[in-house]
Amino acid sequence: MPLLKHLSCFLILTLPVFTRAESANGYFARLLRCIYSSPDLSDMVYIDSFYINKFMFIQFNSTVGRFVGFSNWAIGLAESWNKASFLITERAGVDIYCRNPMKNIDTPDRNKTVKPKVMLSLVKQAGGKHPAVLMCSAYEFYPAHIKVSWLRDGKPMTSEVTSTMEMADGDWYYQIHSELDYTPKSGEKISCIVEHGSFNKPMIYDWDASLTESERTEIAIGASGLMLGIIIAAAGLTYYKKKSIGRILVPN
Repeated sequence: MPLLKHLSCFLILTLPVFTRAESANGYFARLLRCIYSSPDLSDMVYIDSFYINKFMFIQFNSTVGRFVGFSNWAIGLAESWNKASFLITERAGVDIYCRNPMKNIDTPDRNKTVKPKVMLSLVKQAGGKHPAVLMCSAYEFYPAHIKVSWLRDGKPMTSEVTSTMEMADGDWYYQIHSELDYTPKSGEKISCIVEHGSFNKPMIYDWDASLTESERTEIAIGASGLMLGIIIAAAGLTYYKKKSIGRILVPN
């Protein structure tokens, strides 16, 4: 699903504004906006809004094709502008201010997407009254907008979920983490859903508790063996040092 893109240019001036305005002196602002979502810029919309003291009194929208006023005074002004050459300039604004500049700015390289690397892991095992905690992590994806959610036997889970915001990795990519607190039940199916612009459809990642249990056992055995080796090596080194200190060298 394409993401809506938005480019704005905001100009604020302090000056006497139009003699027909209710208050001749005030803050005058003009906001130019370009809004689109399609890669070929075919749905580009150009909006030019005019404000006095934060009140938008008149606006041009390229989809409407004319100025529209938002007060009695502004309605009359809009009718005047719609009869002037200013309207011709504004109608050309969708190309002048939006499409032509964005062809150089919004290049294919900027629009490329990178699929996230997704990993499911057990953060905390269930014990007593404490639930288990699963984490679904997505790494190295672009752009930042992403959605991570959970399913339990095909049904959405919301109340037990804690998620972080998208975080920058520092290399133009992003990461996000979502935790699920749950009490394991026999035969249930826990899944993490990731929705991202790089996917054509939501991707579902199933939690495989049996595989993780096996891996956890292997890691535990390996860690125990490593600790035993360190203890034996330390004991041997201590014994060697003591023997070396107690030895007396006798000259021949």
